[in-house]
Amino acid sequence: MPSSKEFLDFVLGQLSELPDITYRAMMGEYIVYYRGKIIGGIYDNRLLVKPTMAAQRIIPTATFEIPYPGAKPMILVTDIENTELLVKLFNTMYDEL
Repeated sequence: MPSSKEFLDFVLGQLSELPDITYRAMMGEYIVYYRGKIIGGIYDNRLLVKPTMAAQRIIPTATFEIPYPGAKPMILVTDIENTELLVKLFNTMYDEL
């Protein structure tokens, strides 16, 4: 099931205090970039991020999910309403990417 533009817009709104958040539509889903680096994506209306050590420290109880068949597992971000967490997550992950 493709992700909705409304879900993408909500996530982008939550990240609006970060500079240089961009996205690219890809086969019904969205790849999310932070300052030019791929940090994750929107897949089936789920925010998934790369499984960096920083991400695992910030979300220690994270679950891993497959974004699409054949892909490597990514971290599912469930608390997308927590802007502070998202900003901290993206800023901390950036140095590892």
